[in-house]
Amino acid sequence: MAASPTPSELAADELETILTSFDASYVWNYGSVKDGLRELYEKAKREQWNSTTELAWDTDVDCEKPIVPAQFNPLSDFGPYLKLNQKEQIRLQHAQISNQLSQFLHGEQGALIVASQLVSAVPWIDAKYYAGSQTMDEARHVEVFSTYVHDKLEWEWPINPHLKELLDATIKDSRWDFKFLGMQIIIEGLAMAAFGSLYRVAEEPLIKELLHFVMKDESRHVAFGMLALRNYYDDMSEAELRDREDFIIYACELMRDRLVGAEIARAMGWNEEEVRLQVLNSESGQLFRRMLFMRIVPNLKRLGLITPRIREAFQRLEIIQFEDLDPEQQDRDLGLA
Repeated sequence: MAASPTPSELAADELETILTSFDASYVWNYGSVKDGLRELYEKAKREQWNSTTELAWDTDVDCEKPIVPAQFNPLSDFGPYLKLNQKEQIRLQHAQISNQLSQFLHGEQGALIVASQLVSAVPWIDAKYYAGSQTMDEARHVEVFSTYVHDKLEWEWPINPHLKELLDATIKDSRWDFKFLGMQIIIEGLAMAAFGSLYRVAEEPLIKELLHFVMKDESRHVAFGMLALRNYYDDMSEAELRDREDFIIYACELMRDRLVGAEIARAMGWNEEEVRLQVLNSESGQLFRRMLFMRIVPNLKRLGLITPRIREAFQRLEIIQFEDLDPEQQDRDLGLA
């Protein structure tokens, strides 16, 4: 009989180390040099919350009841899904929501790492203050999603490889503005759209309450990226700007390609290509994939980054139509402003 793994061997299986390199900056000017950052930091201090006491963790979450209504499931008219009995369909719905929230959890850990890097990397003291507060926010987000996934859903999924690839690229890059682009603008922007979508349709009260708290923090995080990067690209050389274009296109394509149901297909023993085509062609799947970019595209335009090359890529991705939307109005619609 094989020996059981030791605690240290188990820990090694649960730990991944990647090599990072970026410049850390002391700032000897303790005054405000970037308009809006000090006010955002003050807002962050006012809006801190304690997840232990402010969320109703005693709420009973019944995994046999759908958290998201069936009409929003891109597999609802998929042949193999229709052959499942009621118990199997409930199990699939449980798998889908637990996978979605597991990806939220993993993304928040990536955000925690990036926020901690920004404390060292950003070149203004106000930005260091705010990045410190964001690091606390992200720790709290990891905590609440981990608690919900493990205590309520009792089913954690591994990180999606596309999400992992983008997190790694953001964490490893040595340039501070890439960290803002990758995390504050793209990943946080996607997260805000995904959280908002789930918040609107979820029927389970604890996840709605949790998401509302998290979204208030995330809205500030996106604003932090916008303030920090404002005017940064105005006079950038063509070669440097092309690097940013490459990264934006790469990141948006990665995030689009991760939402094709591959994990669910493998778990159910279904053909991955058939599931991918079903998700891509379903009305709810197409709508959700496009809606995820509702914040990213207008924010990139505000930063002057919808260049002809980016515009062509976003036309191909069918997301350029969002360029003139108002993210602040989206926050007001969700009761976050």
